[in-house]
Amino acid sequence: MRMRPTLTWTPPEDLPPGITDPEPVADVLGTGGVLVLSGAGISTESGIPDYRGEGGSLGRHTPMTYQDFTGGARARRRYWARSHLGWRTFGRARPNAGHRAVAAFARHGLLAGVITQNVDGLHQAAGSEGVVELHGSLERVVCLSCGALSPRRELARRLEEANAGFAPVAAGINPDGDADLTDDQVGDFRVVPCAVCGGVLKPDVVFFGESVPPQRVEHCRALVRGAASLLVLGSSLTVMSGLRFVRQAAEAGKPVLIVNRDPTRGDRHAVTRVALPLGATLTAVAERLGVPVDAADGADVVDGVDGRAVADGSR
Repeated sequence: MRMRPTLTWTPPEDLPPGITDPEPVADVLGTGGVLVLSGAGISTESGIPDYRGEGGSLGRHTPMTYQDFTGGARARRRYWARSHLGWRTFGRARPNAGHRAVAAFARHGLLAGVITQNVDGLHQAAGSEGVVELHGSLERVVCLSCGALSPRRELARRLEEANAGFAPVAAGINPDGDADLTDDQVGDFRVVPCAVCGGVLKPDVVFFGESVPPQRVEHCRALVRGAASLLVLGSSLTVMSGLRFVRQAAEAGKPVLIVNRDPTRGDRHAVTRVALPLGATLTAVAERLGVPVDAADGADVVDGVDGRAVADGSR
């Protein structure tokens, strides 16, 4: 029997409440050695929706799992049609105030590193260096047969050529860049094979139901061991891939602080949770610490494919 991955978590009623004062975040950042762990909530202000916050995509969309993707050509055609359309909008997203603040903290020597659960590349676009992409990146494509890596932009070009005129109107876009399309809209979309060996192509991301590579996990554990504290930004910590680092930090006696509007699965392990919007909160913290944050390059928020800006939330 195929087991489905855990996608949701119901907060117990006895969780400690969040606070609305960013001072604890400023205090921990001021001491330095902070490891940042970010989730989808840091990118919602750039127009990329989250999974589980208010208006999150799980309410209307079940993400592709590794088992489904590898299980049949029909599922892969559906995925690539939706992902190809979503990529056009996803790729237009720009770093927001939260991403820029994290990059500024790093430039001023306050961070021990950045781990992100996101696949959007916005931390790097904001200027952060050495970001560990826990779940991979949509910028790359991997062949499941020969292991060849190639740029997503090259695959996009090949898919455009194979599907001239493919331009359905999607109902929404999801955190993994997957657009909401019906089966009729997917139609007979043509999937292209690996240009090296003719094998099956997959985005170089960790799907739900797939394991994070062990060496990547160990790298993240080493970052936790070397950090003075852990700051979680915009993650519900529902899945173990991120929660394990919160547990590790707490067990080692390192302070864990969380900035997320909604309760998280890691709240019991945290010193506190700041229940405020990320962009404004991190900008205010930077001001308190005298850390200049780069100005925005264009608008922070990119409209979703349905023409509406996506609300803040968390993965």
